Amino acid sequence: MSQPAPPDAAAAIHQSNPQRELPTRRGTELAMLGFAALIVTCAFVLVQANQEQELSFSIVWYGLAYLGLFGVAHLAVRRWAPYADPLILPSVALLNGIGLVMIYRIDLALTERATQSGDDYSSAAPKQVLFTALSLVLFLAVLIWVKDHRTLTRYGYTCGLIGIAALALPAILPSSLSEVNGAKVWIKLPGFSIQPGEFAKILLMIFFATFLVAKRDLFMIAGKKVFGVELPRARDLGPLLIAAAACLLVLVFEKDLGTSLLFFAIVLVLIYIATERAIWVVTGLGFFVVGCVIAYKLFTHVEQRVANWIDPLATYSDPGGGYQIAQGLFGLGTGGVGGTGLGAGRPDIVPEANTDFITAGLGEELGFVGLAAILMVYLILATRGMRSALAVRDTFGKLLGCGLSFSIVMQVFVIVGGVTKLIPMTGITTPFLSYGGSSLLANYMLVALLLRISDAARRPAAKPRPKAPQQQTPIAEAGTVLVNRPPAAGPEAGGAR
Repeated sequence: MSQPAPPDAAAAIHQSNPQRELPTRRGTELAMLGFAALIVTCAFVLVQANQEQELSFSIVWYGLAYLGLFGVAHLAVRRWAPYADPLILPSVALLNGIGLVMIYRIDLALTERATQSGDDYSSAAPKQVLFTALSLVLFLAVLIWVKDHRTLTRYGYTCGLIGIAALALPAILPSSLSEVNGAKVWIKLPGFSIQPGEFAKILLMIFFATFLVAKRDLFMIAGKKVFGVELPRARDLGPLLIAAAACLLVLVFEKDLGTSLLFFAIVLVLIYIATERAIWVVTGLGFFVVGCVIAYKLFTHVEQRVANWIDPLATYSDPGGGYQIAQGLFGLGTGGVGGTGLGAGRPDIVPEANTDFITAGLGEELGFVGLAAILMVYLILATRGMRSALAVRDTFGKLLGCGLSFSIVMQVFVIVGGVTKLIPMTGITTPFLSYGGSSLLANYMLVALLLRISDAARRPAAKPRPKAPQQQTPIAEAGTVLVNRPPAAGPEAGGAR
């Protein structure tokens, strides 16, 4: 048996190979991706077994596409972000896969219904696979282009300007080119549609993080006191207030309440993280309550959403009433604790079952246990992102990483809270689960930035180069140097006085 190395030898090993103390953990990531692929494959098998009573070649196609896409993503992370957190990409892959399974399951039900009624139905699952492929291409582009997240601070104000313009563009377009289900948040072009607000979310987070890094001290000490709160000077606070107000006004007029709430919460959290002063949270919540009351009094669609939230059965038959929320609650109640089983429920009778209400379908067929497990995966994803943000060495990385991680949690809270009638329903998608290209593209950009920040946080610090030893000239070859000794002080040197 080999004897353990003595302490001196172990120290010498670590000094000669500093990366030994912090492995890249890419093997762990690959194993977790394999586990996610196994879960998704079993879910596809259960759906087809319950829906069609047989297995078809489509399972093989979806399975190979899933493995190929995330295999490429793993190789890219291994190459360009080797020290990134090993659980972020597997969590995203599992959520994306479960969403694809549920979209495919709803396709089967809607195709059967369309066949019985003689209508045509275009399946959404193949499009979702294409959206995932395009999203991973963008994911690779961000991972390769952003070699250091700190370089984004150079474009902070440019990102803010582009983000506000992207939010405002659907509002100024005609309704025929921008409105879907009463919300003007789309740009509809021949052949495809895009929701620019999804990308504006990331651009504005870069702007807010850049601004707060530059003005952090002013938020803490400068300015006048108002009701005991030290406010920054108007010229320092102005850009932040103008950007936040412009975002909220645009989104209110676009009737996109969910994104308005998301932006407000992100800005509030970033200010709190930058200043560590709870008074900003209290002040922000006060403004939020006042804004909710004003919006309820001024906008009929806000009043309708609140009425549907209070009692969806009372507005069950009204146009734009509580029918959708009620059907989602019926599905959750049918699923109970253990669920009806994948492919054995009726999630297709809920309007927008594969987008806004996909969590209601998952809650029906997987039950409370399955939906809670999915929420735990979201929590793991956000926690690992937040942990990386706190460990990174620069303030901008901390703010941006925390903002990106919090945005995932906030999106899930807003949509799941609306589906379960915890808060009024708003129209945002569930990250990685819901059908849609804009959401997937933007969220994979978000994950690429999180992996870049995580890689910077876990990468070992570069050791300073050792100084080259100065070579001493042999004494036999050394040159002769004449040293002038100063005259000795004393009466002999200075002369008699």
